[in-house]
Amino acid sequence: MNKNVRYVVSAGMIASLYVVLVLVFSFSSFGPIQFRVAEALTILPFFTPAAIPGLFIGCLVANIVGGAIIWDTIFGSLATLLAAYLSYRLRHKEIWVPIPPILVNSVIVGLILKYAYGIPEGLLLLMGGVFLGQLVAVLGLGMILLNALKPVRSIFGKSEKKEV
Repeated sequence: MNKNVRYVVSAGMIASLYVVLVLVFSFSSFGPIQFRVAEALTILPFFTPAAIPGLFIGCLVANIVGGAIIWDTIFGSLATLLAAYLSYRLRHKEIWVPIPPILVNSVIVGLILKYAYGIPEGLLLLMGGVFLGQLVAVLGLGMILLNALKPVRSIFGKSEKKEV
């Protein structure tokens, strides 16, 4: 398969899967206490750079379809883009891959909840709530997914040697 086609198809599949997971688990994907099962996919930059646009587009579409306000849709999706890029840059040290989505989303989504949605709780409390949700989704579920996908990493195309 052509390298560019594989990249676009991979990004599209990741985006679609992210949207489906957010919508299926919508009861916990939005609001002041968030646990997005879809955030487990944020480890995919470990395997492919196609995960960067895939996660961004998936988050953008999920936020639009899920009814998020414009500031959440824009800045929440940009937070996902930044976190995915940083995770990709850290892919040579597997243990660092989940850190950007946890930290970036904790800060940015916490700020969105406080100032865009006007949630009265303290900013640190909101950031802490997002942090805990991200910790379980990304460090818990995401690392399980990462280890489960390692034996079949060839599905993501030609991969580089990774330091583990």
